[in-house]
Amino acid sequence: MNAISKRGLLKAGGAMMVAFSIGLRPKGAAAWTEKPVAADEVAAFLSIDGQGGVTVYIGKVDMGTGIRTGFMQIAAEELDVPMARIRVVEGDTALTPDQGPTYGSLSIQNGGVALRAAAATARRELLNMAAERLGAPAAQLSVADGAVSGGGRSVSYAELVGGRAFTMKVDTNAPIKAPGARRIVGRSVARVDIPDKVFGRFEYVHDFKRPGMLHGRPVRPPAMGATAQSVDEASIRGIPGVVRVVHQGAFVGVVAETEWAAIRAARDLKVTWSNWAGLPDQARLWEHVRATPVAQVQVTSDRGNPAAAIQGAARRVSATYDFAIHTHGSMGPSCAVAEFGADGKLTTWSASQATHNLRKQLGMMLAMPVHNIRCVYLEGAGCYGRNGHEDAAADAALLARAVGRPVRVQWMRADEHVWDPKGPPHLVDLRAGLDAQGNIVGWEAEAFIPKGAGGNVDLTAAELGGLPRENQIHPGNIIHNLALPYTFPAIKTTCHRVDTTPFRPSWIRTPGRMQNTYANEAFLDECAAAANADPVEYRLRVMPQDDPRGREVLERVARLANWQTRPSPQQDRTGDILRGRGVTYVKYELVRTYVAAVAEVEVNRRTGAIRVARFFCTHDCGQMINPDGVKAQVEGNIIHTLSRTLKEELTFDRSTVTSRDWASYQVITFPEVPEMVIELIDRPTERPWGAGEPAAAIVPSAVTNAIFDATGVRLRSVPFTTAKMRAALQGS
Repeated sequence: MNAISKRGLLKAGGAMMVAFSIGLRPKGAAAWTEKPVAADEVAAFLSIDGQGGVTVYIGKVDMGTGIRTGFMQIAAEELDVPMARIRVVEGDTALTPDQGPTYGSLSIQNGGVALRAAAATARRELLNMAAERLGAPAAQLSVADGAVSGGGRSVSYAELVGGRAFTMKVDTNAPIKAPGARRIVGRSVARVDIPDKVFGRFEYVHDFKRPGMLHGRPVRPPAMGATAQSVDEASIRGIPGVVRVVHQGAFVGVVAETEWAAIRAARDLKVTWSNWAGLPDQARLWEHVRATPVAQVQVTSDRGNPAAAIQGAARRVSATYDFAIHTHGSMGPSCAVAEFGADGKLTTWSASQATHNLRKQLGMMLAMPVHNIRCVYLEGAGCYGRNGHEDAAADAALLARAVGRPVRVQWMRADEHVWDPKGPPHLVDLRAGLDAQGNIVGWEAEAFIPKGAGGNVDLTAAELGGLPRENQIHPGNIIHNLALPYTFPAIKTTCHRVDTTPFRPSWIRTPGRMQNTYANEAFLDECAAAANADPVEYRLRVMPQDDPRGREVLERVARLANWQTRPSPQQDRTGDILRGRGVTYVKYELVRTYVAAVAEVEVNRRTGAIRVARFFCTHDCGQMINPDGVKAQVEGNIIHTLSRTLKEELTFDRSTVTSRDWASYQVITFPEVPEMVIELIDRPTERPWGAGEPAAAIVPSAVTNAIFDATGVRLRSVPFTTAKMRAALQGS
């Protein structure tokens, strides 16, 4: 792979530092502050070594999304250097700028755009230096393969920057390549990480080792709020290699010389736990959500008098939609390594998507200044948001501090399913009024969702150990897309932000945007059915006239799917297998990426089995850096969200999670993946928007709308399981 080998970098020393100054080669050093990381410095993003190699330093991390390749394309394009000469360092608090967590489909939109500005600034300065060296005006120079030519002479970037320090501020107005001049950006480029992953050479965080490293395992309470009243260390005395049992409050962990010894010790250690049964009755979850005190009310759209409009409407429609609690379900369990140096400084290696934030959280938990903590990103196996990687890093840090040696912690499968933070329950009530022609005259939506936004999720070790933490909940910005991208005469959308939620919440791919879009687009389909209108035509009626890109994705997906104009449900419902199609649309957060979709489903009326046969999607995220990468993201969104829509649901009793493995928390399998037909709309003159999340937002509503079209039965509770479908058909 072309990206920098992090293992190679780190093997040189836990405190190794790459000094940035254009012209200086990376070097080992003891300090962690030699390289600028301020986001307004070119040096924070780029370096050019004496051989012309370019290193990109980026605060956003590649969690399997392919953005590493996209960053390389951006830098190669603006600097006019071959991609083979570019290396990427991601998410290292000592080396990369703090660009916030890698979430919200902002990696290219914000991180990539910032990198592009830095590269454009550097290119302009390099041209000015070359003009002086070559004695020719900068406007008459050309650049190719990292060398500037003009007046019959040329000089390389390496020769220009030499060994001199070169510092400058990023100029966000520095000229970038015009669309017609681009040779790399906008073209499909093979991902640099794939060959090593396919052939088993890729080094995940799980493969990382340090000299003298020990192995740790947390011993979690059997009930989520239980405390450890006593720990019988003698119970594991017979296991060779056990180094230490660590016990602080409800945090219990073991450290051993080998991983197997740590697993055995964690399994066999006898701990007396207190009783706890504070979870709600899952069968009455939605009553519990409604009864939870509301900490805050947020109105996300408010126009006209929808209550009066609905009351006076020719026809009134109402429905409630809910979306189950989900775990992240990362295929590779969370893993991290922590090491305290002889100087007392801490380094952690993990797949955290927010290393700069993790550093602050670890500093708080351990009462250490953050400048004595370094957090390094290494790719994990599966990450759809804030899962358990930060918690594994905290486990490892506590254990490493106790034993004075590097400690690697890898969670077991049950740790992952039970103790990762959860996508919280999401409940939406909807009401609408229709006039005699079926037009919507008033719309009201009320969501019942946890308070909080996209901040740090408390570390499990800090919570269990009674150590300092922020003690706030952060489920993500889950209020987005409750307001709609349509023009209704009167509308009010309200978020009731409840004070607590059953499990520690965090964001999972497309948090809130997906659940709110699901409720809105399914309910809009109900309105279309009540109006006896075609669902595509019904949406186009209320599409804003000044937003042609929204209209375009919807019209194009209809053509792509060979949409037959008619109301839903279909009238021919004979035979055991019922077939239908459903349409949906989203303008992500009402300000960026446009997506429309059509799902085709088959429902077995005898068994209730649901099969999504084909899924059509049109996608407009502005300028595409790597179209093949965008397509892969859209496909990943569809597959992942079909899994969440049809199968995934956390189960629990009054004490803890009971869906502790893949048998009890099922996900989609390869035979269940539908044929996907995707049409990307490239707009090279527009700014790039994100593609990592928006296509997930349209999946649940497309599926439930298609189910209704096939069966005449509306499912309003995710997941749409076979049992729910069968019960709904029997009750229809």
